Amino acid sequence: MRLSLLIFPADNVVVNGIAVKADHILTFQCYKLSFLLPANAAYVGQVHVLDIGLHKKFEPNLTAAYELVDENLIASIYQPRNRFAHKGNFGHAIIIAGSYGKAGAAVLATKACVRAGAGLTTVHIPRSAYAILQAAVPEAMVSSDANSYLLTKIEEDLSRFNAAGVGPGIATAAETKILLKELLKQFNQPIVLDADALNILAAENELMRMLPANSILTPHPKEFERLFGKTENDLARFQLAKQKAKDLNALIVLKGHHTLIATPGGKFYFNNTGNAGMAKGGSGDVLTGILTSLLAQNYDSVEAALFGVYVHGLAGDIAAKKFSREAMIATDIIECLGEAFKLVSDLQ
Repeated sequence: MRLSLLIFPADNVVVNGIAVKADHILTFQCYKLSFLLPANAAYVGQVHVLDIGLHKKFEPNLTAAYELVDENLIASIYQPRNRFAHKGNFGHAIIIAGSYGKAGAAVLATKACVRAGAGLTTVHIPRSAYAILQAAVPEAMVSSDANSYLLTKIEEDLSRFNAAGVGPGIATAAETKILLKELLKQFNQPIVLDADALNILAAENELMRMLPANSILTPHPKEFERLFGKTENDLARFQLAKQKAKDLNALIVLKGHHTLIATPGGKFYFNNTGNAGMAKGGSGDVLTGILTSLLAQNYDSVEAALFGVYVHGLAGDIAAKKFSREAMIATDIIECLGEAFKLVSDLQ
């Protein structure tokens, strides 16, 4: 273990020197921001939060800019199902995904949407993927584009849908950019935007102003950089996410080990489920499906983002225990969603 005089900061990145690379960290009462910053990963081992006996009414009365998503918060968000409910009570979601060679992204997002509880799910895909989706997700309805290879136009009446998720595998062809623009013009509910939908936004910056209020953007760090520019460190990136969430009146879900959810109201949340086994192609497509499903079920955008990211990570943790972090795949996350929802329901 290497030591120096550098003091590990509580709320910033480690800079200019060598800090203790700790296997275990003992901290008082709550997580510190520095434990959640990707740049500090080499220095942060297992964190143990020690209760130092603060009065029980003290913490709930604090107003904090940053909050760690925990079981109590998720239990307060979760909406148990009424036993007299029918599929109409849980919304109709549309997933807009796929291009030639990337039908798998559409399959993953659609399966996740269905598994996360949407009453009805429709997927819009290129015509060449029609048979694939019908076979892979029989629970979903399929809307095929006139184009066999790309997404160019949605003929469906968009007013039928309670939520939309767009981006997985759609590529960035000119025709698809037009489709996204038309979607933003016509759809008045929050939209989940991921992957190539974000890349189109980055290239066609004027589309940012067309986002429906409280939409959810789910970039990984590189996509975030394309959208909003480079930053000097993690903390600067988080502050930029906070500003852009306010400017766009949208939620920004910056994916990572401790995924950040920045809300239009200026509040930051850090997720504390998930693992490195989820760092594989398709995991983001699954998250898009989950978030779209929750929006369709009438969770508001903040609730959907917090709950969706949490249950996505929780399913990933269950999958890692079953299959290992190395061997687990995105499909395993979907298959473990049922167990994740059971654990959440047990919190009630």
